[in-house]
Amino acid sequence: MDQTDETFMRRAIALSQQAASTPGAQPFGAVVVKDGVVVGEGFNQAIGKLDITSHGETEAMRDACQRLGTLDLTGCTVFTSCEPCALCVATMQMAKVDAVVFAAALSDSARALAGVGPARRFRTDIAAVRAEASGPIGQGRMKARRALVAEAVGVLEAWAAQP
Repeated sequence: MDQTDETFMRRAIALSQQAASTPGAQPFGAVVVKDGVVVGEGFNQAIGKLDITSHGETEAMRDACQRLGTLDLTGCTVFTSCEPCALCVATMQMAKVDAVVFAAALSDSARALAGVGPARRFRTDIAAVRAEASGPIGQGRMKARRALVAEAVGVLEAWAAQP
């Protein structure tokens, strides 16, 4: 790791430390970097916000999108204190993030947090989520079905037809 990567990773870890002392937060922090400058920061606030998507990486990407005025994070690297889950990886891919650098592996965080009670930790089997998210919807634990297809497609087509 070069000196610049170390600087950005230290900031992500500092955010995870800040989260550790913030009520309703969990110790996962991240920064988004573009052209050598931090353009977004965040840490996990899922419990405090009652927002299952409030992970360090998603919060940092939200911040970066707001600051940059775009949903396209091409040219950006996400530095995160822990290996990203499937939700965060998918979000990075949708935002066109170029790369991710992480510190603790999922196995490291699972081991370190094994004894944490449910009031402080929302438990999810990240490996199972990754496996299910990579397959067709409805093929895993979560059931799926379609309804009112023509009506929904009509809304999409009407919106697409607008100038």
